[in-house]
Amino acid sequence: MEFRIERSALTEAVSWAARVLPVRSPVPVLGGLLLDTEAGTGTGAGRLRISGLDYEASARIDVEAEVLRPGKVLVMGRRLLDICKVLPDGPVECAVEGSRFTVSGDGARFGLSVLPLDDYPALPPLPQVRGAVDAELFAAAVADVAVAAGRDDTLPVLTGIRLGLDGDTMTLAATDRYRFAVRTLPWKAAAPGESADVIVSARRLTEIARSLGRSGLVSVALDAGSAGFEHAGVRTTVRLLDGRLPRHEKLFALEDPAVAMVDRARLTEAAKRVSVVADGDSPVQMTFSRADASVTLRAGYEDDVASQRLPATLEGAEELTVAFNPAYLADALASFTGPALRLQLLGAGQRALITDEEGTDGASTDTHRHLLMSVRPQLA
Repeated sequence: MEFRIERSALTEAVSWAARVLPVRSPVPVLGGLLLDTEAGTGTGAGRLRISGLDYEASARIDVEAEVLRPGKVLVMGRRLLDICKVLPDGPVECAVEGSRFTVSGDGARFGLSVLPLDDYPALPPLPQVRGAVDAELFAAAVADVAVAAGRDDTLPVLTGIRLGLDGDTMTLAATDRYRFAVRTLPWKAAAPGESADVIVSARRLTEIARSLGRSGLVSVALDAGSAGFEHAGVRTTVRLLDGRLPRHEKLFALEDPAVAMVDRARLTEAAKRVSVVADGDSPVQMTFSRADASVTLRAGYEDDVASQRLPATLEGAEELTVAFNPAYLADALASFTGPALRLQLLGAGQRALITDEEGTDGASTDTHRHLLMSVRPQLA
């Protein structure tokens, strides 16, 4: 094997494939990246394919390279990535010389021992393609709901994101039992009546969505045990999580709530400001007043307190006070981008539903909703 490639292209490809490599593994070859070159039709043209996998996920990326001698080699992935990061800018020459893989560029030269190809497992195939979704919209939607996913590995299903397919609508949802984020978006089904309901690791799906690019369509593939995503020469698969998330429809159906409207940017900044004095998980209290057309945010205890008043409207009550975990509130507010937020409120210690102002009529297939549990105000 021998090929030439720009250092930046090699580094980007190796970095992307190395994401799935296990930090520690009892099977040494799973720490390896498989480099597979194929000569093209033109003189010196060709393709470099870099693949990696562990027990939960796989990644494959194709990039253009000047292939002088086609072949395959398996090398330690993280060591190769470390080398790529310190290579001088410009063209890089890579070759297999006996039992060593060499990487050189602009006078710098590195050697890597090769791993046994025969011991390396085959990459899992891409599951059945169910349709495609806009890459930028998908990445934004995953980021919106991932903040609500659990972090407790003893409850693995809560560390996942529900990926639901129903006709021309994709639903992403996540919950850690204290909050519940849901985003629906349009997608192009491969066949009429396409449907699915699976759980994908939130950490894995976030990495995948960030890395797939910000333009074009992402192919979504699913089978009974795995999900796959493909976009612009990049392919990745991830093992599904067992179980199901609670259904959100009944939780989100609030009976006779008070409805508040407030500027998103100003509320986000005010919550961040008063949270400075909120020790640990002490709440941020929000008191809405219909008569004053305002909301007052407060946090802290005794002499260590902060407050800020903002314009807000309230319908369905004369005055209402709710309080939220400051970190959960900050995550929820940061996941929205519209100019104004609509808050449906039941009162202290009960559910509160946050939506964008324009996403409240139910007519659009692109909606974002975030449910928070209000806690009892504890201000002195």
